[in-house]
Amino acid sequence: MILRSLVACLSLSATLLGSPAFASEPAACAKPRFSDVGWTDITATTTIASQILQSLGYKPEVSVLSVAITFKALENGDRDIFLGNWMPLQEPTQGPLVKAGKVDVVVDNLKDARIGFATSKEAHDAGLKTYADIAKFKDQLGGKLYGIEAGSGANNTISKMITEDTFGLKGFDLVESSEQGMLAQVSQKIRMKQPVVFFGWRPHPMNVNLPIAYLSNGNDVFGPNDGGATVVTLTRPGYVKECPNVGRLLTNLVFDVAMEDRLMSDILDKGMTPDAAVRAWLKENPAVLDKWLAGVTTFDGKPSVTAVKSGLGL
Repeated sequence: MILRSLVACLSLSATLLGSPAFASEPAACAKPRFSDVGWTDITATTTIASQILQSLGYKPEVSVLSVAITFKALENGDRDIFLGNWMPLQEPTQGPLVKAGKVDVVVDNLKDARIGFATSKEAHDAGLKTYADIAKFKDQLGGKLYGIEAGSGANNTISKMITEDTFGLKGFDLVESSEQGMLAQVSQKIRMKQPVVFFGWRPHPMNVNLPIAYLSNGNDVFGPNDGGATVVTLTRPGYVKECPNVGRLLTNLVFDVAMEDRLMSDILDKGMTPDAAVRAWLKENPAVLDKWLAGVTTFDGKPSVTAVKSGLGL
């Protein structure tokens, strides 16, 4: 009986020690390397991931890189994680890399997003309702279409439309700028009651703070359903297998439009830092951590929820 009990205890100990839920992460996984392309939504979600990982005992590194450099960095193994792969907008870049095994898809972290051309509600009411209407307003628009940063999938799509004279856009100029720069120009145009066409998207506080409307009948130039979009988490090849604990967290990190609208508004409108905005939101919504941390441990294999709540002051 004593021998049998001893064997049972040894067996239980071996099971617990060998269980993935209690195994520490390999030392090489201590510093997850993120790419943040500078869009406020991606900055917010990257900050969420980084703060959680810090509380778990990791030392995440975040670099602000362009979309083009981000994909190259993932392919070359210079970055580990990217939470901002907008699909299908970035399909021309992402698709071949995934097919060739040069980047890995982890999870769709946001659904029900949207991208595409937008205008002011005033211009929309005046007849600028569809993509085909843009050319009719060329003079009032000053022949300009406002995009985001150079090298982005959005700007590539707009440039192609101009080059190929899609919807009669040949002769228009694409104005490339940062997200903040573009929105400043759009806000000024709207205040001056001047028509403007720009690349818009949601989630984003622009949809709450500015009187805008999205154009329709875009023939899926920005994707099906007039720019219906999904945001995908990508990693360098093999990362989730090499770092399974971080991989489980990345798989669990699924967001929603309302949450991102709030975080982005706090950052852009209230002037909060991304760290402060994320902590404020998590203090109001701590229950989400139970789902995000399911099956996840600290870096050294200890329970995660208590560690994260303590680390974030929740």
